[in-house]
Amino acid sequence: MFALKSSVTLSHASTTSSALRGLFEPFEVKSLSLRNRFAMAPMTRAFSPDGIPGADVAEYYRRRAAGGVGLIITEGTYIPDPAAGPHTRVPRIYGDESLDGWKSVVDAVHAEGGSIIPQLWHLGVERGDKPQLNPDVQTVSPSGLALDGTPLGREFTSADLENLKQAWVDAALNAKNTGFDGLELHGAHGYLLDEFLWAGSNVRTDSYGGSLEARTRFPAEVVAAIREAVGNEFAIVYRFSQWKSGQYDARIAQSPNELGRILAPLVDAGVDVLHPSTRRHWEPAFAELDGEDGKLGLAGWTKKLTGLPTITVGSVGLDSVFTTAFTADAASSVTGLERLESQYEDGEFDMVAVGRALLADPEWVEKLRTGRTDEHIAFTAAHRSQLN
Repeated sequence: MFALKSSVTLSHASTTSSALRGLFEPFEVKSLSLRNRFAMAPMTRAFSPDGIPGADVAEYYRRRAAGGVGLIITEGTYIPDPAAGPHTRVPRIYGDESLDGWKSVVDAVHAEGGSIIPQLWHLGVERGDKPQLNPDVQTVSPSGLALDGTPLGREFTSADLENLKQAWVDAALNAKNTGFDGLELHGAHGYLLDEFLWAGSNVRTDSYGGSLEARTRFPAEVVAAIREAVGNEFAIVYRFSQWKSGQYDARIAQSPNELGRILAPLVDAGVDVLHPSTRRHWEPAFAELDGEDGKLGLAGWTKKLTGLPTITVGSVGLDSVFTTAFTADAASSVTGLERLESQYEDGEFDMVAVGRALLADPEWVEKLRTGRTDEHIAFTAAHRSQLN
């Protein structure tokens, strides 16, 4: 499925652990040929008026690529469905102007030696009932239910689901034709694909509801349709999570067995890399288990169950977790990477996604590579609103 390239030489090898040196080795998965194993995590900024990423967005991503990031995963970008999301300033992966904007972003990242994939996004019921974008279009979801089970919008019809699959395929083809190096599907955090998995938001009585396998059917069909359209070599990354918006202690899978039942259909459909989203990468996924199993993180369990490359994420390089959507009390100081090193040495993940630390410091990866961690910049809420 994937192959490692030869190791690179680090100027600070004498002071850097073998685990961190390993993270600077190139990594390859189908169309993704990465200079190292550091990714920029997707982070919505809403800096694309009318859905068009401009020169400032290209510069924003270019600086992170110039700062050493191997793989840029863009902020969520709306697929071509009128009910995909509520905001007019979130980028879109359709329309000539938006695609031209993304082409400039791709070219800027490639010019710095980085790779880049878009995160394809449909919010489903999380679009809400007062959207700014296409306000006359009703919000739709698996069962017309909000994440807490209260009515909101309407339920997808069978025809809706066929049209929706085509929207995902069109977005994927747009990504490939624009020059991206692969794509990521946002199947986490209570958004559309994730909504199918939750028994509380999916009470359908057709073949897309009921058992865990039935609730996983639509996300797997989306993956399969994209795989058929883009071909076998274009890399598909799938992001999922245990938690959903506003419910950080929620679990989509109560056990490793249930997690395997969710992931297996996605892998069979054509996913190449899994990106389990957590708020704390070091936390055990199933702490109630005995022995070493009770210590394994979500990325570790994902890799153990599927054998696919995994991306770990969650408060990397920071001393506090993401809790408040970049409000004034969201500041976080820098911290060491000992727990990340230990997990990598234990083979729990293949790549690491860095979020807020890269918002604060575009050169975070390069400073780590060259042993200048004392120069890392602490994250504050103000970093979200900057164009740098």
